[in-house]
Amino acid sequence: MMEIKNKNLIHDLTPEIVSTSRKWYFLFGLFVVIWAVGIYGLIQQIDKGHIVTGMRDNVVWGIYIVNFIFFMGLSYAGALISGVLHLFKSKWRAPVIRFAELITVISLCIGPFFIFFCIGRLDRLPFLFAFPRIQSPITWDVIAIITDLVGCFIFLYLSLVEDFAILRDTTAISIKPWKKKLYRILALGYIGTEKQYRIISQAKNIMAAMIIAIAIIVYSVLAWIFGVTLQPGWHSTIFGPYFVIAAVFSGTGLLIIIMQLFRKIYKLEKYITKKHFVNVGILLLIIAAFYGYFTFSDYLTKWYGSVKMDKILIDKLFEDYYLMFIFANYLGILIPLIIIGIPRFRTIRNIVIAAVIALIGLWFNRYIIVVPTLETPFLPIQDFRMDFIKYSPTWIEWALTAAGVAIFGIFMMLVSKLAPLVSISEMEDSAESEIL
Repeated sequence: MMEIKNKNLIHDLTPEIVSTSRKWYFLFGLFVVIWAVGIYGLIQQIDKGHIVTGMRDNVVWGIYIVNFIFFMGLSYAGALISGVLHLFKSKWRAPVIRFAELITVISLCIGPFFIFFCIGRLDRLPFLFAFPRIQSPITWDVIAIITDLVGCFIFLYLSLVEDFAILRDTTAISIKPWKKKLYRILALGYIGTEKQYRIISQAKNIMAAMIIAIAIIVYSVLAWIFGVTLQPGWHSTIFGPYFVIAAVFSGTGLLIIIMQLFRKIYKLEKYITKKHFVNVGILLLIIAAFYGYFTFSDYLTKWYGSVKMDKILIDKLFEDYYLMFIFANYLGILIPLIIIGIPRFRTIRNIVIAAVIALIGLWFNRYIIVVPTLETPFLPIQDFRMDFIKYSPTWIEWALTAAGVAIFGIFMMLVSKLAPLVSISEMEDSAESEIL
């Protein structure tokens, strides 16, 4: 039978498991409405075709692919952060590691759907699995994503087993009978014996190492889909590490934002303290420095190389996308560096602001990687309509983008009804290690 010494942990970390507040219903309903609007837009797109979007013959990718890259980056960042924190046994990781694990799995579930939205002939999707071309990086991307999803789900489940056992056996809170039965099944007979603890710890160590490697490989493969082309702005040898660093940058920013949201909603100030924000903020600072270096190197070499098409693309970035370019590659990097780099600015509010700026800046960066390149064809086009070469997202694309964000919120809220978002077992182990 699983018991913990600090009964307050169960009371403090399981508020929504026991009861549901009106605020929870309101926020969940809002997310569902946003998701429903997105579904309506998707029905319109399926019925009328891609003509209802801003995508045309030249700009065949729009914000669907931007969102795909963005969400996949968040998932890989969550995998890297959670895996590294687990392997290095960081004592302060206990209240935040599950947020990173959930970011990984949820983002990995959402991201591929934007590929489906981008495909005009969904009936041909099974051919990708039935008749794959092993030479194609897209085939390898599909294999890598599926492998990563399975690995990250197993790692998340292993981290939840001990908490499921605690909730199965606890009498400190009133849990509905159907949830008790569910916990009994999900706990897999775990009762906390020394042998069971050793086995599950070793399994988590193995999976943590695996998902770190898989995350790096998968996002590198995604970057190579761009890098192996001759398109201006994409044909770059540093796209692999550049994408990986950018993914960790965005994921760290999202982790900080989620920490603050759930800290306020569930009143977890006692467990998620300024120390945790500063520690994750320092990680954001380090990654921002690397990300800034890769961004500078990428654009400097394109500009200095004086290749005609690269010059046309850079001119377009500084003319048509000037504000987005400045925010993504200057403000989105420098502001987090300044806020977190200067100790007296390191308040929780300022660190969260830096994270929001970093996250928005990274999305803009993905946009200016995808769209301007497709608006810069090798062959000049004559007698064209502006909307055939100049991309502008329609309300349907924005609705499906908002629906993706809403689904992320819905999944996080549903998980909070079944499992503690701050690991009870991790907090217990952390408290015991501090005593020892």
